[in-house]
Amino acid sequence: MATFRVSNARIAGLTVAVPEQTTSIEQYAGAVDFEAVQKISASLGIDQRPTAPSEVCASDLCATAADRLLQRTGWARDSIDVLVFLSQTPDYALPATACVLQERLGLSTGCAAFDINLGCSGFPYGLWLVSQLISAGQMKRGLLLVGDTLSRKVSSLDSATAHLFGDSGTATAIEFDSSAAEMNFVLGTDGRGAPHLIVPAGESRQPRSDQTQQRIARADGGLRSDEEISMNGPEVFSFTLKEVPALAKQTLQQAGWSLDEVDSVVMHQANTFMLNHLGKRLKLPKEKMPLSLREFGNTSCASIPVTMAARLSDSLTTSAQKLMLLGFGVGFSWAGAAITCGPLACAEVLRVGSVNHEPEASSTVATTNLESDTDHSNRRAA
Repeated sequence: MATFRVSNARIAGLTVAVPEQTTSIEQYAGAVDFEAVQKISASLGIDQRPTAPSEVCASDLCATAADRLLQRTGWARDSIDVLVFLSQTPDYALPATACVLQERLGLSTGCAAFDINLGCSGFPYGLWLVSQLISAGQMKRGLLLVGDTLSRKVSSLDSATAHLFGDSGTATAIEFDSSAAEMNFVLGTDGRGAPHLIVPAGESRQPRSDQTQQRIARADGGLRSDEEISMNGPEVFSFTLKEVPALAKQTLQQAGWSLDEVDSVVMHQANTFMLNHLGKRLKLPKEKMPLSLREFGNTSCASIPVTMAARLSDSLTTSAQKLMLLGFGVGFSWAGAAITCGPLACAEVLRVGSVNHEPEASSTVATTNLESDTDHSNRRAA
């Protein structure tokens, strides 16, 4: 695994935007084998999940989060030196969604902006990259926008994935600070796992066609098209049990920390059964392993910042917290981060009722029914 130490960079604030609209398990009654969905949902630990309306993209949610973040931090928009948009659901094949967001957010034309296509490990990877750019001192402030709308990439007739993915967009402010505590990262990849969590068709390798859009019965019992997510659950589970305990151990070693020193271990919110199994393997007290699945589902690349904002808001905005962040999944790809985080200007979850915008090159977005539930989220049961 590749290891990195990063100095002179700190997280200044964090916001999350999720659709107010939610989907509950009861909405699948009559559509699929409901008993199977109920059993799978119990294992996943998901009661409901935010689902974006068809006109709302991940970039809309990220833009909403970024607008609130800039308000909370008091950062001037022309002070942002770099914007990174990390997602598997971009607005277009081209141009990069980050370019659209630069104009939409009113950032300077001197701002560097680019996209990263990553999933479950994406937040630690993005944090490493933006922090590296900031640490050199030539860039002072960066925005890391991480989000997905994967709910529209699954088949509602595939009981294994139909109730798994929630939609969200997040914004993290990272700035130069010569007194910041060192950040430590551990990164790894095994592309042999790529076929086990994949959308097989719809891009250059297998272009979209009438055939790729047809839902057909699969050997695993799912009914899905080649343009919808295919997940080999046993292979993903096996990969996780093999790599994540080693990732956690190496991340702690890289930072020179013991597990007792860590305030919270925030893992990618894959599913509750898997996380509980990992917690036992790591001998991790439950109070140090926040979960957000029951309320938000698996929010893919955004699940770590979603969990931080939804479950750790009080501690992150009032004190410095030693966190270990562990992302793992699609690719196969994994990343660990050991960071001292806080006190932050904000760590909040926003409920987005609707997002209205003009098509194509519009730079104005009107968001209505925007409500923060930060004051309540820490009291919700994980």
